[in-house]
Order: sequence, then structure tokens, then C-alpha cells
Amino acid sequence: MGSSTPRLNASAAAARLGVSIKALRLYERHGLVTPERTPAGYRAYGPDDLARAADIAALRKLGLGLAQVASVLGGDARSLDAALGAHEAALDRGIQDLVSKLDRVRAMRAGLARGRMPADGELTRLLDAGGAGVAFSLPWPWGGERFECRDIRPLNYIIGSLGSGKTRLALRLADALPGAVFVGLDRLDDDGAAASDALRADPELKSRVDRTSALLIGRGATPSAALTALLVGLEAASPRVRIVDMIEQDLDRATQLALIAHLRECAAAGMRPLFLLTRSSAILDLAAVGPDETILLCPANHSPPVRVAPYPGAPGYEAVATCLAAPEVRERVARRPEAARCQA
Repeated sequence: MGSSTPRLNASAAAARLGVSIKALRLYERHGLVTPERTPAGYRAYGPDDLARAADIAALRKLGLGLAQVASVLGGDARSLDAALGAHEAALDRGIQDLVSKLDRVRAMRAGLARGRMPADGELTRLLDAGGAGVAFSLPWPWGGERFECRDIRPLNYIIGSLGSGKTRLALRLADALPGAVFVGLDRLDDDGAAASDALRADPELKSRVDRTSALLIGRGATPSAALTALLVGLEAASPRVRIVDMIEQDLDRATQLALIAHLRECAAAGMRPLFLLTRSSAILDLAAVGPDETILLCPANHSPPVRVAPYPGAPGYEAVATCLAAPEVRERVARRPEAARCQA
């Protein structure tokens, strides 16, 4: 190793790259980067190692798994194209949202020129997107109590026990939120026939669904009609808010994990709000809930829905935890006893 070439130890290299030492070790374990060693056995990262590790970190931020990263570094463009396509879609949604805000600013200025001041709350909604929300009277099984859903985030989980009213809350939200669409379990009817029809009728939608499907499969998801039907609802261009009934329905554990990882990355990129009804611990991992996510609990006693912080000891935390089950348990419970006896 030439002494004239500057090299960094693992700690300095990690700091330079903005990743953890553990991440560098992981890259090395998968054969993605191979730093030289000093006579004392310490790793020494040279300029080429740092450049390659920076590319690896960038590809990881685009959502690629380590196997996909290896393929891209080896010259395979397919995984990179799928990841860039998803990133492009997220950027496009962000641009559309900015254009919408710009239109509102221009409309306000035009109103000011005509002597009209902004209406109450208009400035707040413009400048504080996180404060946007909706208020309405709760439907049955509640007693018409006033409910406010504020601080809507990119990922919003709706959870509750069987009969808690979570589906009726979701439907009411779909009615109340401007531009919202409810993606129900009927998406699975006739083996996803409606989704197949939508894909045949809309080549651009098919392109988006194919791109996201390839990305998820690259992360370990299992191809299925249920996954395609779900992606048709998620990738539709027009809705400003999507509310999805039991997002995990008919998806195995690997697919659920790949899906929620993808959605979290989209949330971090600023996707439009998504409400997910779920009882799967693979979808709602309480230990992994981040700043772009929020949890709404519909209590079993039909008191009004409440927001729950994802921390042990927080009000409602234990109730949320007891509503969640592993995908294998959810699948077993969903089967009718008659069907189970026939299979025995």
C-alpha cells in the first residue's frame, strides 16, 4: 500500500460517508467493498473504496437491497431503473404538491389585489401542511361525537379490534377528506379482475405498477393477484389521499415486509397521505414507527378514536399491541373453522 495515498480508518470513513461503521462492515461482508489492511490488521479505506461505498450508500437510499446493489455495480441496469422510477414518481408527487401550493399562493395574492383577505385557517393550511386535517361527527357505532383528525402524516395507521368501528371510521374519512379514495377489500374479488381491467385500460398505470412490483419482488415480495390489485389502488394517479382496507390481506410475511419498507421510503420522500387499516405486526411494527407515521386506535368500548404514541407506557399502547398479530396468525384466524376441518 503506497504511503502517499491518503487512507481512512473505518470510523473516519463512516463519518465521511455519513453511514455507520456497521453499514461499512455489512458492505464488506457482502463483498461490495474490500478495503486494504494496515500491517496491524486495521481496515484502510482509499479514494476508490470511499467512492464505491458512497455509490452503495446512494443505491441503498434509493431502496435497493444489497443483492440488487451488487447487480447494479456489476452492470445490471434493471434494478437501478426500477429504483430510479420509484424515486422519480416520488419526486413527481412532490412537484405536484408544490405546484398546488403555488396555485393557492397566487390565488391568495389575486384575492388581496381585489381587496379580499384570506379566509380563517387558509394561511395556516398553506404554511403548515402537517397541521392539515378534517373534523366530523363520528358515525355508528359511535354516538355522533365530534372527531378531529389533525396532523395527517404520509403514513397513518387505523387499528382496532373486530367490531371496533375502524372500517366505518375509514369510510367516513374517505368522505370527509378532499380527493380521498377508499381502496376496499373488493379489490380482491374475482381474483383481482377489476385491477386487471384497469391495467389494460391505462398503460401509464400499468408501467407504474410493473415498476413498483419489480422493486418489491427484488426485496423478497411474492408475486400475486392480491399484490397487483393493491398496487393498482396505490399507484392510481388522481387521489390526493388513499385509505386502504386491510392492506395485508392475502399477502405473505415477506411481501408485507417489502411493502411497508417501500412505503416508509415513499413517506420520507413526501408522498401523499396514506391511511392503512391493519392488524398485522409486520405492517405496523411499533418499534419501527417513525416521524412520518401516526397511529389511530378505535377502542373496543367505542369511545372516540385516539392517537397513540408508539412508546411502551403511552396511553393506548397496550391496546394497539394486543390488536396486532404476526401474518401467520392473522392468516390462520382468517380461515373459517369449516375450511380448516376440511383440510385436516
